[in-house]
Amino acid sequence: MASEAIENYLKAIYSLSRESPTGEAGMKAIATLTGVTVGTASTMVKRMAGAKLAKYERFGGVRLTARGERAAIDVQRRHRLIETFLVETLKLDWSIVHAEAERLEHAISSVVLEALDIHLHHPSVDPHGDPIPGPDGKIRTERGAALSTFAPGSKIRVARITDQGPAFLSFIAEHGLRPGTKAIVAATESAAQSITVHASGYAAVTMAVAAAESIICESA
Repeated sequence: MASEAIENYLKAIYSLSRESPTGEAGMKAIATLTGVTVGTASTMVKRMAGAKLAKYERFGGVRLTARGERAAIDVQRRHRLIETFLVETLKLDWSIVHAEAERLEHAISSVVLEALDIHLHHPSVDPHGDPIPGPDGKIRTERGAALSTFAPGSKIRVARITDQGPAFLSFIAEHGLRPGTKAIVAATESAAQSITVHASGYAAVTMAVAAAESIICESA
């Protein structure tokens, strides 16, 4: 049942399930993430259930089966290794590689994928800090907390960027807040719902707390 559409649904359900406290993905959220109507998403999920890739109940959430989860992780591995290759080897800007990887992930063979992994020296994370699943399907536990949760004076290291829209990634890069960068939380303003952070070698920048929630950090 492998197809570009199925693989996109697998990724969406896997991502939403991991973020959900119930471990399930809602049909409306699946539709939004895949860019279709709820009716179209429901039809596809029924097909996936018939293929033993997902389980769902009417008016309930959607879960991947063990088989579906393995397939989703495989797509995620392809996507993140391709992003890493595009940035590290082809030197493309990190703000555009997500869309490019979306196109390439469905066509790359397992032989080429493993060659990429070797060429890149088996990276553990992609350019945005997302963990890259291993060939055995194991994935590193994601660590850190949103930048918005750190108090003024905290020394931090940027670990991951969850908003991978081109505009946000360009903004992050402009202020030196890429994964691996060390910074200091200079100030927070509850009334204005803003936070000011100062990355080493860059001018301090003030951003909305909502934006800071997309920057995952660890104590440095």
